[in-house]
Amino acid sequence: MGKSKTKNQKKSRATANHVAEETYQSVPHSFVFHRGQIGKNVTQLIMDVRRVMEPFTAESLKVRKKNVLKDFVAIAGPLGVTHFMIFSKTSNIWFSLLARLPKGPTLHFRVLKYSLIKDVVSSLKKHRMHDQQFTHHPLLILNNFGSDGMHIKLMATMFQNMFPSINVHKVNLNNIKRCVLLNYNPTSQEIEFRHFSLKVVPVGMSRGVKKLMQERFPNMSKLEDISELLMKGTNLSESEAEQDGDHNITELPQVYSGRGNMASQQSAVRLTEIGPRMTLQLTKIQEGMGEGNVLYHAIALKTEEEIKEILERKEAQLKEKEDRRKQQEQNVALKKEQREKNKKKSLEGIKRKQAEAEEDSEVEDPGLGAAAVESDDEVEYYRQAVGEEPDEDMFPGAKRKRSRGKPNGPVKKRKLSPGKSSSKDRGGKSPKGDKTGKPQHKKGWKNFGNGEKQFGKKGKPGGKTFGAKKPGDKEKKFGGKKTFGANRSFGGKKTKDKPFRATGQKGKPGLKKGAGAKHSFKQRKGKG
Repeated sequence: MGKSKTKNQKKSRATANHVAEETYQSVPHSFVFHRGQIGKNVTQLIMDVRRVMEPFTAESLKVRKKNVLKDFVAIAGPLGVTHFMIFSKTSNIWFSLLARLPKGPTLHFRVLKYSLIKDVVSSLKKHRMHDQQFTHHPLLILNNFGSDGMHIKLMATMFQNMFPSINVHKVNLNNIKRCVLLNYNPTSQEIEFRHFSLKVVPVGMSRGVKKLMQERFPNMSKLEDISELLMKGTNLSESEAEQDGDHNITELPQVYSGRGNMASQQSAVRLTEIGPRMTLQLTKIQEGMGEGNVLYHAIALKTEEEIKEILERKEAQLKEKEDRRKQQEQNVALKKEQREKNKKKSLEGIKRKQAEAEEDSEVEDPGLGAAAVESDDEVEYYRQAVGEEPDEDMFPGAKRKRSRGKPNGPVKKRKLSPGKSSSKDRGGKSPKGDKTGKPQHKKGWKNFGNGEKQFGKKGKPGGKTFGAKKPGDKEKKFGGKKTFGANRSFGGKKTKDKPFRATGQKGKPGLKKGAGAKHSFKQRKGKG
């Protein structure tokens, strides 16, 4: 098991983390994204620009079609993002917007030419680019930005604030591995964007010694002594010849990474382009996040009178907006005051009515709780005192009374099941069987003819009824001209009458069975 950390180690680690967080929050951060439809090459250009802005940029930022600029502004504050670099396209022109958060300004550039990292690296015989170079921010170099003009100074300030500042007295040279060069051409008003990697090599020694220090041993098979290698440097290729001069040789104030780069010694700084390249041209400078006044325009030039008129119109709009806001605040305060006044007046009326109610011994509704009565009284007193309905949150415990004389809702009639009937329809009597002791058949007699009519009940003129109390009461219902009781064969010999059927419901077996039961009843009656 490893040893546990001491208190001093934990304290130093916490202090280092705190300093790192403060340093990280103090430097500028950026978002690089696009707006609108773009092609595959511009998508790769955006990825290359993110590579340049590392490590203080969102290298894996995902952009969707439904995202708007407000979405990026909303998340920029919590994440500490200070700059936006936006690429967009019109019919045949590419634009790049450089915006400072949260209140601008916004610089509009036209992208005249660009080259990707893969294009630049493929054109070089040797390139030096590795991941360790992107662990620290690049060094910014501005050239020819000292020209007169407000827009030139504003451009220089914007570019400087995009990258972390460097303290020349405390900077560590080993952290500077890359540089970004911005060169302004006053004649064509174009800006050249270049990205380089740095390499520092010692100077003032022969090529043979450099080979030994760089662990690249030359071929010494033809040499008689080591001194020949140190003095003459023979058998070395011409491509390894030194090309340094006064333009790139300097004295190092610190020890730099690499063999031979000692402090206070002469070393040469060599640049190797790693891309991307861009040629930009400033077209417009605007206040705010692309919605303010136009401070500079390269094409549409305005006179001082026009600029003054635009500023006056803008000031008038701001003043009108401020007056409207103040008026709204006054209206809100007046409504709140009136509301408190009405509530106070209502409470005074409630106390007065309660005092009068205590003297009166009559109680309208003793079943209600004290809290509910009080709340309802408050609402009613408020209506009488003020003359209008109270707000919903003024008396939370009270319920709005429904208007009198109006039913709460439509009265629904109770529906009975098809197999049941009310006592009114049954006449208060339960169905009985015949005198033979056999109960009536439910299927054939209960819902015969009209579904609402019961057996033994007097039917309406339009219906077909069978089963009257006495045979012969219903004439011409089932037997045509002859009545049911006129047949004398019931008391004499036994005859077999054909079973009759009702004209309204044909072919039902219940009618035949019921008819036979009636015949047996009359035969017994006649014999008796």
